[in-house]
Amino acid sequence: MNLRQSVASIALLVFTACAALRAAAPLEPLRANCSIGPSEDAGKLSLHVGDRDCAGSRHCDSHFNDESFNRFTGITLADLGREGAHLTATLAAEAGTFTCSGAVHSNWLEGESVFTPDEAFVSRMAQMGFTGLDSEKLMAYAFIGVESEWARSMQQTGIRGLTADNLLALRIFKADPAYIQSITSLGYEMPNADQLIGLKVQGVDPAEVREIRSLGYQPTLDELVQIRIFKITPDFIRRMQARGLKNLTIAKLVQIRIFKLAD
Repeated sequence: MNLRQSVASIALLVFTACAALRAAAPLEPLRANCSIGPSEDAGKLSLHVGDRDCAGSRHCDSHFNDESFNRFTGITLADLGREGAHLTATLAAEAGTFTCSGAVHSNWLEGESVFTPDEAFVSRMAQMGFTGLDSEKLMAYAFIGVESEWARSMQQTGIRGLTADNLLALRIFKADPAYIQSITSLGYEMPNADQLIGLKVQGVDPAEVREIRSLGYQPTLDELVQIRIFKITPDFIRRMQARGLKNLTIAKLVQIRIFKLAD
């Protein structure tokens, strides 16, 4: 699984984990089973949050998310080697505070978690027009790192269609003001939030776009996404041109990829 697929999986699983928790009134603390252990990625941990009614810990109705250890206090990789140690791992974020308290067994901290929302953060977001934030969504904000100043900076770019929901995807895929500027500096109109997410998910790179444009193409924002999906790289375009193919539009290049005519 590549990095982009991994991040997309994290996004889906964070949403799933929040939905799996028992229903709670808005801004009330969320309580669940939790387990924290080493990730396959060096320097990171695996965090599982599951329904408190699930008796099987991380192997029963649990959900996975990668977080770097430096976002947590109260736990280190070395601590996970201390069998029986009682720990409280804490992730303090602007949206609220998440704790996982328990004991270490077989290199995993197993216990119970509490997420406590921050009402002041909710008020700041409401002042910017981001409403409908309940405890589950706030916990996702805490895990992903959605903060009020970052949300404000996104608003100030003039991007259309920002919502409390798509802020999560924008943050996950690191769609920030600098990336927006790198796209609009190429002469494109300001993308809306959904277009921006699509560009980032597919890894649209302004440097590659400039190279493709130097070959005589003027792809639209939607075509930039297609170019990445179907691997229409500058080298691929040159190879097709070297074969003597004429009038190679983006649409025709996509068809060549779909029907494997380049093989």
